[in-house]
Amino acid sequence: MGMTGYLWVKALHIIFIASWFAGLFYLPRIFVNLAMDSNPAVQERLLAMATKLFKFMTILAIPAVVLGFILFLYYGVGRSPGTAWMHAKLFLVVLVIGYHHACWGILKKFRTGMNKHSHIWFRWFNEAPVLLLTLVTLLVVLKPF
Repeated sequence: MGMTGYLWVKALHIIFIASWFAGLFYLPRIFVNLAMDSNPAVQERLLAMATKLFKFMTILAIPAVVLGFILFLYYGVGRSPGTAWMHAKLFLVVLVIGYHHACWGILKKFRTGMNKHSHIWFRWFNEAPVLLLTLVTLLVVLKPF
């Protein structure tokens, strides 16, 4: 892949990551409202919103991960991809994918009425993607180790 191709892949990766994270930031806010409001009509609307958002953010996550993998393969050409910052970043990416999966499990629990968490728990849960995005960005930009 030439430099132009690399830059296109990198730009698209950033766009898909930003879009995916918008969903990861917003879906737990819907969970907060689901945990707070017991009105059946409100619950139905929030569940519909959450389901549509989860499907859309999954569609965004797939190319984000695939493009990231392509960048990883390109990064390793002529360099050592075994650097510590890269391992740390990949670990955090696995955590982001796990968070995405956890959101799916939570959504399924809300659908079946089996949610056991309070709105306060979901407010804290909502902070995880902010922390993960911050750490990944710092690792990518600063390459501290």
